[in-house]
Amino acid sequence: MTATAFFSDRAGQAPATGASAASSASGVRAILRLEGAAAFAAALALYAHAGFSWPMFALLFLAPDLAMLGYLIGPRAGAAAYNLVHTYALALPLALGGYLLASPLVLALGLILIAHIGMDRMLGYGLKLQTGFADTHLGRIGRK
Repeated sequence: MTATAFFSDRAGQAPATGASAASSASGVRAILRLEGAAAFAAALALYAHAGFSWPMFALLFLAPDLAMLGYLIGPRAGAAAYNLVHTYALALPLALGGYLLASPLVLALGLILIAHIGMDRMLGYGLKLQTGFADTHLGRIGRK
């Protein structure tokens, strides 16, 4: 069962088309935005609970967006670099590794990355498609 089918009341039915497909996609995007908000809030709470430095948080919070410099090479390289840095598959093991290795710096970096990704998802910025920076898994961003 796909995630779309799981969160849809259309499970087991033919794929939606037209207006109903747009409505289904909109519902999935809303769930992904809520998931991002939850990740953002959890990372902030854990960061605060650990007593980490807020000036460091402020300094590094937008650092993952430097990955968009990959777009200077081209859309394929840009999307790959951006997506690598903006996936929980990198951020969660980083934070967990910092915790298990008792490395406060690595844990703090992992939590900052999780918070950044969560905020991006909450605001509707998704993983990039190779067609261009504005094309994401959450839909097109910017002017329509």
